[in-house]
Parts: sequence; structure tokens; C-alpha cells
Amino acid sequence: MTVSHIRGCILGTAVGDALGLPYEGVSPRRAQKMLGSPVRYRFFFRRGMVSDDTEHTCLVAQSLIATNFDLETLPQDFARRLRWWFLALPAGIGRATFRACLKLWIGYSPATSGVYSAGNGPAMRAAIIGAVIDDLENLEEFVWVISRITHSDEKAAWGAIAVALAAQHSRQLNPINRQKYLDQLKSIIERRCNGLLEARAAISEVDERFTLTPDEVKSNREIVNLLQAAVDSVTQKESTMDFALSLGLKKGVSGYTYHTVPVAIHAWLSHPRDYRAAVMSVIECGGDADTTAAIVGGIVGCGVGEEGIPNEWISKLWEWPRSVNWMRRLADQLADSKNHSKPMDPIKLNFIAVLFRNLFFLVIVLLHGFRRLLPPY
Repeated sequence: MTVSHIRGCILGTAVGDALGLPYEGVSPRRAQKMLGSPVRYRFFFRRGMVSDDTEHTCLVAQSLIATNFDLETLPQDFARRLRWWFLALPAGIGRATFRACLKLWIGYSPATSGVYSAGNGPAMRAAIIGAVIDDLENLEEFVWVISRITHSDEKAAWGAIAVALAAQHSRQLNPINRQKYLDQLKSIIERRCNGLLEARAAISEVDERFTLTPDEVKSNREIVNLLQAAVDSVTQKESTMDFALSLGLKKGVSGYTYHTVPVAIHAWLSHPRDYRAAVMSVIECGGDADTTAAIVGGIVGCGVGEEGIPNEWISKLWEWPRSVNWMRRLADQLADSKNHSKPMDPIKLNFIAVLFRNLFFLVIVLLHGFRRLLPPY
């Protein structure tokens, strides 16, 4: 793990997020007619701004720094940061995350605040964990804990683990070993499933309502089958668009994590060292394009570093107070925290400045919404 990997992950997430944002919720056919190819920012006068995908990545980084990678205190710290992030009126927040933040504010603990949803919220903030954690069991635990604060459906956690593991492989291996990636993911899921089975079996001896059903067992392993299909598609040199179509995503990639993650992993495996091609290929699939591009950007960026991300995209990222330089400083501090035995005070943001930024961002989002009412259709 180096500073370059962490900078690449955070900035890669931000650039992908900003490039994909204008395409969010638009079908591939209409996006091409209305916006054209994602070769530049199309959000605000050829400038890009980020959404919750990047913001959550930064929140996770801050919590890792503040807790010195301590799993006991991490949930409380991340939950506290989520509460204040929510209070600053972020635009485009997912329904499950919205409800989870409300629950946190009215007194639910991080262990009970999660909403039963298989949305892609946990996956969008998972790459940064793979950027800094080497041990597979630790990676699994960190992602699991962070995921379930907002999303209690196990599918959301499996998708997030797949993303974090991809980021870890992206920085550790060149070339990428697809089979090793799949084997390690299978190992993680099997270990977690076996633990769940043992726990549920012990409880079911007292209360039969807690017996693991065949449908739950099948669901726990579904992500591996989907990613195997992605690997097979890449091996056959199919495009990411063709793979998305094979999953029935003609109108774009949905926010369901078992749609988002396989398509994102396909784009990464197709272009593991080509940031531009990887991000553009997933945006062209349409749908939840800011999140899919943020995930792919974080994974590929983790491997290629900041220097592998097109400079014209970084330089035209128009953000404040969470600026490019602020994100660089956060990445440097996260790297430095790995060498300390005590928690550090992460760099902060001015709450009032974030609030004003979010209101301005909301106005631009609404203008994009009105624009979509007009042709071409």
C-alpha cells in the first residue's frame, strides 16, 4: 500500500463520479443522443462535481484515520460522520441511506440502523477499504461492519466485499489474475456463510424461526455466479455494454447491487490499467452511471495511481470545500495513519461551507432534471 494507491482510489472515485453524474438515470440510447460520449465533464460548463459516492468514500477514509483501523470504535465514528453528512442536505441520497441516517438521528445504534435493502450504497464506498487493507479476513470484517450501518441485506455487503477485494487486487497484482480474484471471493463468502450457518443453527435449536432457508443459502452465493459470468464474458472479449445487456439491463444499470457490481467488475477486468476506457465503458451502459463509474474509477485508480488518471479530468474537477487538494491531503493522511499506533485527527470540512455547496449543487441537479424533460427523447 502506498500514497499513490490511496490517492488514485479517492481521486479515481471522484473523477468517475463526476463524469457519470449527468448520465445518471438515463438510458444508453437517450444518453448518447442527448449528451454524447463521456469524454469530458457535462455537469456545469465543462466542469465536474461529485455526489454521495465520493463523499462516502471520504467519510470512510476519515473514520479509518480517526479510529486507527479499530473495528470496535469504527461503527460509532462512521455513524457520527453519516449523521452530520446527512444534516448538510446532500442531494441524490439513496432511499435506504436516507432512512438509515434518520434512524441514526433518532437514536438507533449503528448495529440496528441498517435498512433491509440490496442497494449499491455500501459498494460505492468500499474500494477505499481495499486500497489500505491487505489481510483478507480484516478486509471482510471492515466492509461488513461499514455496510450494515446503512444496508442490512447481506447482498449489499457481498457486493461491497467484491468491490473492496477488486481494489486490493488492482494495487497488488499486475497483470490481474481473474481466477485468483474469484477464488478469494468464494473463500470469503464460504467462510462467512459457514459462520452464519453455525450461528443460525445454534439459535434454531431454541427457535426454529431462525433456521437458514434454502433461498438464503442460494442468495449468499449468487454474487459469485454473477462475477463468474463477468469473467467468462471478459475472456470472450465481450464489451461491458454487451455484458450489461445479457443481464437484461437494456435501459441502464440499476441501483441493485447485483446489477451494479458485476457490470463494474466487468469494466475493471476489461481495462484493468486503462482508467479512461474503463470508466467510459461503464458510463455508456447508462442507468446509475455516477455510482458505477465511481466504483470502477476507485478500483482502477487504486492500481494506476493519480498519474494514471487523465490530468484534464482531475484539473477540471470543480469542488469546494472537498477540493482535489483536500482529497490529496486526506489520502496522504490515511497512508500516514497506517504507520501510527494511535488514532489521528483527520482533516475536516467546514459544515457551513458544505451546506452552501450542497444547495448550489442541488440547483444544478434540478436544472439537469428540467433539461431531461426536453428532446431529444
